[in-house]
Amino acid sequence: MSATPQSDLAFLRARRWSLGAVMFCYLFYYTGRQTFGFAIPGIQAELGIDKQTLGWISAAMLWAYAAGQMINGNLGDRFGGRRMMCLGAVASFVLNWVTSFGVGFKSLAAAWGANGLAQSMGWAPGSRLVSNWFGAHERGRAFGMYVLAAGLSSVLSFITSLVVLDVLHLDWRWIFRLPVILMLLGGLVVWLIARDRPSAAGFADLRDENEPQAATATTETMWSRYGIALKNGRLLLAGLAIGFQNTVRYGLLIWVPVYFLGKDFKDDPLGKWISIALPVGMALGAVTSGWISDRFCGSRRSGVIASFMILAAVAAMGMYLLPAGHRLGLPVLFLAGFFAYGPQSAFWALAPDLLGRERAGTAVGVMNFFAYAMAGLGEPLIGWMIQHNPFASTPGVESAALVFPLVSAAAVCSAALALLIRR
Repeated sequence: MSATPQSDLAFLRARRWSLGAVMFCYLFYYTGRQTFGFAIPGIQAELGIDKQTLGWISAAMLWAYAAGQMINGNLGDRFGGRRMMCLGAVASFVLNWVTSFGVGFKSLAAAWGANGLAQSMGWAPGSRLVSNWFGAHERGRAFGMYVLAAGLSSVLSFITSLVVLDVLHLDWRWIFRLPVILMLLGGLVVWLIARDRPSAAGFADLRDENEPQAATATTETMWSRYGIALKNGRLLLAGLAIGFQNTVRYGLLIWVPVYFLGKDFKDDPLGKWISIALPVGMALGAVTSGWISDRFCGSRRSGVIASFMILAAVAAMGMYLLPAGHRLGLPVLFLAGFFAYGPQSAFWALAPDLLGRERAGTAVGVMNFFAYAMAGLGEPLIGWMIQHNPFASTPGVESAALVFPLVSAAAVCSAALALLIRR
């Protein structure tokens, strides 16, 4: 095994291949979990399930994903991200097909909830793999690229869902059957190309200043890693901040398609395609905050996170105040996605900053537990408010536009908490 300065061309090449394989795999992961919003109108029409109940089905997936993060992030530290990501892709493919045969609330919630557990095998283990290959002062940019893949995955999940409905003219069940084929391809690529750490490719492993000593790292049990994570106040504060941020993110991803697939969407065939501006904005925003925190803020993440969330709140309220079909709707929705999702790369770079590379999977898992537990709380609330529309002048009138002020309030909460985090 050779000692490896980070200027070693062979090391840099191996690092690019591993990061690229993880990004390619995650590029298709969201086709297995961010398509539910496009299925909601069809499920309502065929099975007669109301929006509040559909919000609970979405919450079942998010809460299962949250619980899985606590487990699979730690398992990623033990078994490696490559194995976990590949297994998750296969399991999620199967469970999406099971979901497509749902006939009511129980069957849909059980299958979609189990899919959340499968999906949780991807992000935190993949984050551990990425952190193994990058030092503390490069990690923001590396996670920016990783989150860029996740953002582009949202774009693909939106596009493939619209292709199923609007191009192929298939029903909602095929939303859970066709796009996930791409996820199997991603799992195969990460298995064949990625390596869990530099030593698996013949190089010396990297270490950070706040890293536990090698002997300590190899003898830590999963319970001791949990104990260290749950006693770290800054990590828990970051978890609450990303919880509100993810409430904004999933509030938009699940309910914006419902907003654009409203009763009048057939009169405006291009209207629903405007919804793609949201994940496109998210994809471009994803790569920016980590890079900004590394390049201009000395790898300090909290100010960047807070700034992005305040701007996300402004953009979301702009969408609410604009009349439906206004020409500014597309750029404002793009900006809402850009600023709402942008802080993710700074958040994930913060996890190993606070807990060290050897506990990166556990740290990301704990933060992601908060992220999805809180997002799951938001889904039935948004569904109930849209269903009952308590602010409508005419009782009984639904309005999916209510999602925008709700996520704006959550964004302000995220910004306030982020300002309290200190590296």
